[in-house]
Formats: sequence, C-alpha cells, structure tokens
Amino acid sequence: MSWPFLAVFFSGWLYVDAAYRGPSWQRWLFKPVTLLLLLLLAWQAPVLGAAGYLIVFGLLATLAGDALLQLPRQQMLYALGAFFLAHLLYALSFASQMTFSLFWPLPLALLIIGVLLLATLWTRISEQRWAVVAYVGMTLLMVWLAGEQYFLRSTDYGFSLLAGTSLLLLASIVWLVSHYRSRFRAADAIVAFCYFAGHFLIVRSLYL
Repeated sequence: MSWPFLAVFFSGWLYVDAAYRGPSWQRWLFKPVTLLLLLLLAWQAPVLGAAGYLIVFGLLATLAGDALLQLPRQQMLYALGAFFLAHLLYALSFASQMTFSLFWPLPLALLIIGVLLLATLWTRISEQRWAVVAYVGMTLLMVWLAGEQYFLRSTDYGFSLLAGTSLLLLASIVWLVSHYRSRFRAADAIVAFCYFAGHFLIVRSLYL
C-alpha cells in the first residue's frame, strides 16, 4: 500500500497547500485527483465485500458533492445532499459489520457537539436549515457507529474508522462555521487536511 499511499499523500498535500496559499487551478486539479486516488486505493482492497462497496459508493457521492461546490455558482443545497448520502453509505458500511452495543458517553458527547454547532449556525442557515440539520445529524450518526466499532473491540480497524470519521466531523464543523458564520484564512486548509485524512483512514480500514 506504500505507493498508493504516497500518491494520495502527495496529491492531498498539494491541495491543502493550495487551499491555504496556492493558485485556484491547483485546488481545482488536486481535490478530484486525490479523491480519485482514494477511490482507486479502496477498489484495490484485498477483500472488498458489501461493506467495502458501500465505502466506494460513499467516495463517489463525496466526489459528486465536491464537483457541485466547484461550479461557478456553488450548488450548496445539492452538495449537502451528496455529502449526506456519502455519510449515510459510510454509516451503513459500519453498521453492517457491528454487533450492537451502547457506550453511552459517545452519543452523549456527539449530541452536545451537534446542539452547540446548530445553535451557532441557526440564525444564519435560513432556507437551508433542515438540509444542514440532516447533514449534521447523519455525520454524528456515522461517527457514533464508527465509535461503537472501536469501543466494542478496540482493534486497529475500529480505531481507523473512529479517527477517520472524527476528522470528517471536524472538517464538517469548520466548513459549516466558515461558510455560514465567520470565515478565517486557515479554514480551507484545516478542512482540506481533516477531509482527506478522514477519508484515507476510512479507506485504510479496508486493508486491516
């Protein structure tokens, strides 16, 4: 997995650098390239199975959402729908492999994070309010299911899922706050780093 990893790392780093200080063409080029490399990495997993295919389809939905955000007039509502679908597919992948248990501090912590995030955004999201609520809810559900995998078995596989989904949650929080509430210079770079690292760790779980 070393050469595909290096390709994903190099492409992702070029996008993160461009998100912070680089030219727009570099962002346009390396975001889809990095996601396509992650798709290729997922497709080459030794044993894909139903859970693996759900992750592949989740990456495809993510690619579609990013494409919508790259349009001259961002299709934010449709992009939220695509990202909601991606996180739903990830959640279904995790749920298909788990025995149900309840480590109650995790959903409680996620509920508090969700309430605080939505309270911060509520007055600014107006017409897209329920799309944002659905997206945030699905993201939290995805992290919860990944966390249950880890707290149930404490394996490297479960840790990779929990770390990956937690980074995607952090990317979503920074992205939503930056987009709807208050922009800051490093937001795009932080989102890009957490976004690619999160997806990579989820794909990495297919090799464990």
